[in-house]
Amino acid sequence: MRVVSGNYGGRPLKTLAGKMTRPTTDKVKGAIFNMIGPYFEGGRVLDLYAGSGSLAIEAISRGMAKAVLVEKERAAQQVIAENIKMTKEVEKFQLLKMPAERALTTLSGTFDLVLLDPPYAKEQIVKNLSFLQAKGLLAAEVIVVCETDQAVELPERIEQLVLKKQKTYGISKVSIYMF
Repeated sequence: MRVVSGNYGGRPLKTLAGKMTRPTTDKVKGAIFNMIGPYFEGGRVLDLYAGSGSLAIEAISRGMAKAVLVEKERAAQQVIAENIKMTKEVEKFQLLKMPAERALTTLSGTFDLVLLDPPYAKEQIVKNLSFLQAKGLLAAEVIVVCETDQAVELPERIEQLVLKKQKTYGISKVSIYMF
């Protein structure tokens, strides 16, 4: 696995061994960013189920200014820390070592890009996005990227967020929500 494009393009990323996380393939990652960008001029990104951190690192590589990564698993936290060090711009990243539900209660400010790839997709995505909206944590021009198993059916609307694009890549489905 590697950073696909941007300032860190081509740099290798570490992943977790085993089945604790499902790393987004380079192909799917490239497709996601081509759907939503592919490049940015600043902004904040939230990766609520960070895994290896590759999606948030890709967002920073492509121009986002700051990233908040949330991960509860200790082994994954170590991989994220190593991947962040690889960027040589550690000041752009904040790793919250806690479950997503707890992190949601501590977040402040607004996010321009939200990345959601939870282990139990549909229930968590709807719940997380409702909470983020209720707390005012989403910027007016927010882009929300949800990566799920192809069998997961997400609603057309989650509160004020509307499903704008959806594409299936092998066993993964990518859903893009905006206001």
